[in-house]
Amino acid sequence: MDVVLKNIVKTYNKGKVKAVSDVSFSVEKGELFGLIGPDGAGKTTIFRILATLLLPDEGTASVNGHDAVNDYKEIRKRIGYMPGKFSLYQDLSVEENLNFFATLFNTSIEENYELIRDIYTQIEPFKTRRAGKLSGGMKQKLALCCALIRSPSLLLLDEPTTGVDTVSRKEFWEMLKGLKEQHITILVSTPYMDEATLCDRIALIQDGEILSINSPRKIINQFPDQLYAVKSQKMSRLLADLRQSSTISSCNSFGEYHHITLHQGNTFEMQKKLINEMEHLGHTQIEIKSIAPTIEDCFIKLMS
Repeated sequence: MDVVLKNIVKTYNKGKVKAVSDVSFSVEKGELFGLIGPDGAGKTTIFRILATLLLPDEGTASVNGHDAVNDYKEIRKRIGYMPGKFSLYQDLSVEENLNFFATLFNTSIEENYELIRDIYTQIEPFKTRRAGKLSGGMKQKLALCCALIRSPSLLLLDEPTTGVDTVSRKEFWEMLKGLKEQHITILVSTPYMDEATLCDRIALIQDGEILSINSPRKIINQFPDQLYAVKSQKMSRLLADLRQSSTISSCNSFGEYHHITLHQGNTFEMQKKLINEMEHLGHTQIEIKSIAPTIEDCFIKLMS
């Protein structure tokens, strides 16, 4: 295994706030592993422990067989770290930032150009522009180049697509696929549930605890209930009425639909009973259909 965490605990404010609680997981060499969860779930704390920037209160973490506490110097030689907040020098140009980090890691752009070429060619036309003047997507690509310039064996990407547009998010994940083909182990965190399906395996995390670890497909296949999507003309009122119904086991809002599961029984009869109940409450143009669950449905189910 390339990355191994065992029973990691990290607290803040003199132990009053538990950021990470007994977290254990491992990442195989060359794997694209996703840490999926909302803000405050503990993702950044885990990344900082792996990057040897934080010490765990309990448990152990290792990278390439090196302990994150005792062998931190060896780990720092092997990782590329891209923090969630853009942290490059905003007054330096694209080229100056890249040259600075290459020099810092005792290498050069030329030495590892093949590793960053596909990404760098997209920002090369702006190489004289100050980093602070770049768009969100361009900043993202520059930060990735700077993390890769040392040719790391492990890439730690902490919420790399937060705050960038949809097109840039898609382009970024295409770049990660290319890096994976070069046998780089990638550990990425994101609050976006739709990005979970782009990983080989994922760990769903909430309030510092791991809820599930598996491939996205297997997590979806483990969803225990038949899921339905429901809508009517008055969606906010429908949500409140559905949650009061004895027919409903769970109900959550998802865009233009509410996702529901029904209590056990004849599903057709239960659907019919639900529609009659909602019509009696004054709802019109009610639509209900069977749907496949998403990672977000699974996450909410695990939380409950």
